[in-house]
Amino acid sequence: MKNIYFQIAETDPLTQGVVLATVTAATGSTPQKPGSSAIFVNGKLIAGTVGGGVVENKVREYAGRCAVTGESALLGFNLDKTGPDPEEALCGGTLTILVDAQPLRHISVFREMHQSIREGLPGVLVTSITGSDNAPMQIKRYWTTGKTELPLPAESRGRISEETAAIITSGSKTEYREIKFPATESAGSTSFLLEPLFPLPRLVIAGAGHVGKAVSHMGRFLDFEVTVIDDRSEFANRKNLPDADNIVVKDIGLAMSDIRKDKDTFIVIVTRGHSSDAEALRPCIGSGAAYVGLMGSKVKVATMRAKFLENRWATEEEWNEIFTPIGLEIGSQTVEEIAVSIAAQLILRRGSRQ
Repeated sequence: MKNIYFQIAETDPLTQGVVLATVTAATGSTPQKPGSSAIFVNGKLIAGTVGGGVVENKVREYAGRCAVTGESALLGFNLDKTGPDPEEALCGGTLTILVDAQPLRHISVFREMHQSIREGLPGVLVTSITGSDNAPMQIKRYWTTGKTELPLPAESRGRISEETAAIITSGSKTEYREIKFPATESAGSTSFLLEPLFPLPRLVIAGAGHVGKAVSHMGRFLDFEVTVIDDRSEFANRKNLPDADNIVVKDIGLAMSDIRKDKDTFIVIVTRGHSSDAEALRPCIGSGAAYVGLMGSKVKVATMRAKFLENRWATEEEWNEIFTPIGLEIGSQTVEEIAVSIAAQLILRRGSRQ
């Protein structure tokens, strides 16, 4: 799965030794930012990262102990050159990492999150951390899409609900927040970590030939939800496209008309010829998709441009929004190199929108 929490959701709840580490705060220059997570099983890194190098090695060692004791903790790391531990002096900042010794206690929350994301619903993972000098750290997790009230204490419910609603409305995947409440007579101080999770951006590939297959592989690796469309079943099948999340065998023009297109849709057109390219491209003109890329030589692109303008299928302004010839100019020659150049352009476009 693309999100590390989904891996928690699919873990057998009886699995022993599972520990989840998450960066909760960072200042200055650090290898990872708040929200970065890693899964350990009996002290072995299984997935994700909280920084790599010395930091991750120390977290791994601590996770091994947590797997035995069942006690969670907040770990602090000073990466400044003036820090007391020269081994940590790598980046010049500080990191705080939550080590959750029993994440499977909240497997139902992770499963609810997984289901929401699959349904295209963004939400916020709320993690409460309560600690005191006289009691072990207590971790509770909640998932909200903003449609139901969180089962939190009255003194924190209103504030947390407002913050989660603001995060979802913002649409920003980087709106990680930490909110602290002071200790009370009945409980220690509580910190709430609010982490946004949004459905993956969709990569729609028109064409299941060699380039389409290679881009499909790259798209999955780069955390897109990948859909490949082709009218040839001998190409559009699970054996040929093992990395695609969705495979559509249908007339390319009709299929492209049916595809939802918005600011989270990235379209790559790499069909087998001019006619199929035009059929795939026409429904994308002025669609609001984040990216529409068309593969072809300069001569082919010039010919298609003239045709689209002559037939008023696109205005000059609309045509100029198409990324064609597709991909960044890196001197690519092979299918794999072409796929890398396309993937690089997708990354650049996706990053410019965040």
